Amino acid sequence: MLTIYDTNGESLIRHNETAPITPDTVWYDLLNPTKEEDNHVEGLLKISVPTRAELREIEASSRFYQENGASYMTGFIAHNIDEQTLGSSTLTFILTGNALVTVRYADSKVFPTFLSRVERRDATCKTGAGIMVGLIETLVEQQADLIVQIQDRVEKIAKGVFSLDKRRSRDTKLDVLLKGTGTHGDMVARLSESATSIERVLHVLRNTAQERNCDGKIFQRIDTVDRDLKSLTEHMRFLSDRIGFLLNATLGLISNEQNQIIKLFSVMAVMLMPPTLVASIYGMNFRHMPELDWLEGYPWALGLMVVSAVIPFIYFRRKGWL
Repeated sequence: MLTIYDTNGESLIRHNETAPITPDTVWYDLLNPTKEEDNHVEGLLKISVPTRAELREIEASSRFYQENGASYMTGFIAHNIDEQTLGSSTLTFILTGNALVTVRYADSKVFPTFLSRVERRDATCKTGAGIMVGLIETLVEQQADLIVQIQDRVEKIAKGVFSLDKRRSRDTKLDVLLKGTGTHGDMVARLSESATSIERVLHVLRNTAQERNCDGKIFQRIDTVDRDLKSLTEHMRFLSDRIGFLLNATLGLISNEQNQIIKLFSVMAVMLMPPTLVASIYGMNFRHMPELDWLEGYPWALGLMVVSAVIPFIYFRRKGWL
C-alpha cells in the first residue's frame, strides 16, 4: 500500500492521487508494497526502492549507503504482535531531496501515533528529515512504554518466584514462571536489538543532515533522541540482568523441589526397609517356625513393623532430613 502526504508547514495532508506531485509532497509511505507501487515511486523520485530480500541484508554497506543522491538507512524495529509477543521487522528510510520514503513490511503502531502527534502539533513535518526524526522519536517513546510494561510484569514474576507460600497457585507455579521469564527475556533482547539498530540509523542520519545542511533544530532533536536511547539501553541492560537472575533463581528452585521429592522417596524407602524385612521373614512359610503357633504372633509382628518404621522416622526428623 502506498500513501503519499503533502505538508502545509504545520500538518500532513493525504495527497490526492489525481493531483501532480509538488515540492510540498514530503512523505511516501510504502507498506507491503507491490511491484507496481515500487515502480511508481521510483518513477516519481528517480530512485531505486530496495526489495524485501535486500532489506534483510545485515551488512552495513547494504543497510546504509547513498545512491543517485538519495541516502538509504535501514534498521530493525520491534513491534507488538500481541500483549505477550514482540516481532521484529525492517524499516528503511530513504531521504531524497526534501522528501522521505519509508519502506516497511509490518503495520507498526508507530506510524498512526506519529500522525496523531502531527495533528496535535507535537511533531514537525516540514521536511523529510524532520518527519524521519519524528518517526524515530515516536518509536523510542513506544519502546520506552514497552520497557515499563515488561518491568511491571517482571516485578510480578519476581514476587511469584520468591513467594513464601508453600502451596503455589496456578499462576505462581515454577514452570509457568519459568516460561514467563523466558518470554520477557526474549522481548528485552528484541528491544535491545532494535535500540542498537536505531542508534546506528541516528548516527548515519546526523552525517546525512550535515551533508544536506539541514536546520539546526534537526541536530538538537537527534541529540535528544540519542540521549534517550542511551538511557533506554542502560535500563534494558539492568532489566536483562534481572531477568537472568530470575531465570537462574527459578531453575534453582525447580532443582531444589526435585531434590526434595527425591529425598522424600529415599527416606520413605529406608523407613519401609525394616518393616519389609519383618514381613519377609514371616512370609517365608517354613514348616518349622515357632512364632507361627503364638496367639500374639500377628499383633507382635505388626507392632514390630510399626516400631521399625517409627525409629528411622524419628531419627530423620532429628537430623532435619524431613
